[in-house]
Amino acid sequence: MNKLWGLLLVAAFFAPVLAFSSNGHENEHHGDGHVDKEWADMSKEERQADIKGHIQHHLLDSYEFNIMSDYSDKNNVKHYGFPLPVILWDEGLHVFMASEFEHGNAVAESNGKFYKLYHNKIYRVDSAEGHLSMDEHGHPTNATPFDLSITKNVLSSLLVALLIFFIFRGVAKAYKNTLSPTGSAKFFEPIILFVRDEIAIPNIGEKHYARYMSYLLTVFFFIWIVNLTGLTPLGINVTGNIAVTACLAIITFIITQVSGKKDYWMHIFWMPGVPVPMKIILAPIELLGVFIKPFALMIRLYANISAGHIVLMSLLALIFIFDNWFARGAFFGLSFLLSIIELLVAFLQAYIFTMLTALYFGSAVEEHDHEHAHAH
Repeated sequence: MNKLWGLLLVAAFFAPVLAFSSNGHENEHHGDGHVDKEWADMSKEERQADIKGHIQHHLLDSYEFNIMSDYSDKNNVKHYGFPLPVILWDEGLHVFMASEFEHGNAVAESNGKFYKLYHNKIYRVDSAEGHLSMDEHGHPTNATPFDLSITKNVLSSLLVALLIFFIFRGVAKAYKNTLSPTGSAKFFEPIILFVRDEIAIPNIGEKHYARYMSYLLTVFFFIWIVNLTGLTPLGINVTGNIAVTACLAIITFIITQVSGKKDYWMHIFWMPGVPVPMKIILAPIELLGVFIKPFALMIRLYANISAGHIVLMSLLALIFIFDNWFARGAFFGLSFLLSIIELLVAFLQAYIFTMLTALYFGSAVEEHDHEHAHAH
């Protein structure tokens, strides 16, 4: 068992390296049918541009779950993975598989309408020729349908949600006939107690913390697990998608406002013990702070995860750019150390988001003894 855990740790440390190489650094599809030159024939500037495109591609969502690509034959590039369902609303419902785009090389037809995938975005075109109208900045001006597709991030989120459900279902069953943990509960019980004793109770209080525990545990484990999957060769980047972090922040915002008691709203609009002129000045500032808090939650998680991916992949890219073996070894070692730190960051970002969420909940349900305060 100890050997198994050791192998898992080594695999976790090397996962970012595999994640960069498994997608293939020799060439890169950009969703418009273009494939870059052979890596060996590129200049250093061309390699840098190609790697920059590769990193940007890694950070984007995708309509296919691509596990790896084989560029050994540049005329017959093979992609190993599976397509995902494309669901569009464009004067009616359009449903088809992403394989119809042929990695951006073909136009998909649905109910007499034509759609083209360009730079990971779907545009409506006039015919099967797939011509896009461009503005002076080189951006398509074609109409974009309302997109409800099951993308890689959506599928990953659903799978993680199911994983969390079965994990906690198993943990709950472990306590069915005994109070001592068994099986997986031995691992998860200390983490659950950590969330309760170090996050929920100190920030919300003994009286109200229990009603928020289910949400806090869900947020903590969801962010932690998707952050860990982002370090695997699967190329998942859920929390590096600002739409995902925005949804998490909005849910926290709604729960906070719905939970807000009289004291919470009073301290926003009409602070007790403060002169009236100051109340008028501070009320708009406090109200603005209500919306800034979830915005900060959203940006903090998104920016930290995205920055970690960019920095780590940039260091890995330097291994391929430099021809000096000493430099390659140095950058590999630095990438290895940073990948270990990223394992800590995955946990730390889940902790910070959950702690701030609990802090906002605590401020909403906190009860102030104004009479005691005025007496002093």
